Amino acid sequence: MAQLFTPYEIKNLKLKNRVVMPPMCQYSVVAEDGIPNDWHYVHYVSRAVGGTGLLIAEMSGIEPDGRITNQDTGIWSDDQIPAWRRITEAVHSYGAKIGIQLGHAGRKAQDAEPPVAPSAIAFDGKSKVPAELSTEDAERLVAAYAAAARRAVEAGFDTVEIHGAHGYLIHQFLSPLSNKREDRYGQDRLLFGEETVRAVKAVLPEGMPLLMRVSAREYVDGGYGTDYAVEFCSRYHAAGVDVFHISSGGEGPIGAGGLPTSGPGYQVGLAEAVRQGAGVPVIAVGRLEDPKEAEAALAEGRADLIAVGRAMLSDPYWALHAQEALGGVRDIPEAYVRGVWKKA
Repeated sequence: MAQLFTPYEIKNLKLKNRVVMPPMCQYSVVAEDGIPNDWHYVHYVSRAVGGTGLLIAEMSGIEPDGRITNQDTGIWSDDQIPAWRRITEAVHSYGAKIGIQLGHAGRKAQDAEPPVAPSAIAFDGKSKVPAELSTEDAERLVAAYAAAARRAVEAGFDTVEIHGAHGYLIHQFLSPLSNKREDRYGQDRLLFGEETVRAVKAVLPEGMPLLMRVSAREYVDGGYGTDYAVEFCSRYHAAGVDVFHISSGGEGPIGAGGLPTSGPGYQVGLAEAVRQGAGVPVIAVGRLEDPKEAEAALAEGRADLIAVGRAMLSDPYWALHAQEALGGVRDIPEAYVRGVWKKA
């Protein structure tokens, strides 16, 4: 059997395979008051039917102004729990597990008036200048992450992922490009993320793993590289993160230092660097739509799980098609047995 379709277990989370659908905001489908609707239900449940082992629901705001846009989902209110629970229960009924990404866009919150950030530095010339968070406001947001995690547990999610990548709030605290503070969150740029990890971990049930998405490299002048990523992942692992979801970029004026070559598996090397340097399990992501490329990353010991994003938007049944390409499908839904899949 291909390694991509072997079970994976971390703490009490048992996955039937190593295929992950990463968080992808739906944007064009308005989530009124941050509440997921029928679109979101169909979006996630269809990928569960399609054989995905773990789905991670899109970045959902820990407060209204923490969303990238006002169309996005949230988990800042107990009123949002029933709609999320409807999704998690359906996903579970088709044999998949599901997590949710907790996030705050910080200075990249497009509809916030004004957005907030570690320092009053705009993302670029077209973006709003954010208000600098006070120390007390930063502490309040740490508590908001924990409150959102509590709601996620109540909504039936199997795990939560903290968004610390792509130039959003935690990444903004991490980066020397966007954190020019003089308080403790500036003197120690890793502290805000560390406090968030500890606060979230404290409200999760014993045995529920905690995920964190990070950018392992900034593609900009003055940006950090993998050595710094290994440093902060090691510290966040000690604080309670069990698995790191390795991405890159998202901070500073993108392109100033040259864009990455976004070919097949272009971020796998970053995942491998963190896996080896910090000694932690990792999810690799980035142009891994070819099942053979995904399988190779696992077989070569470069990653533990494989996330497939854009390809899964195109094909809800990517996991079944990948299984067929790597030797034959074993878990076809009974209703689809008469379809195109060749059974192993």
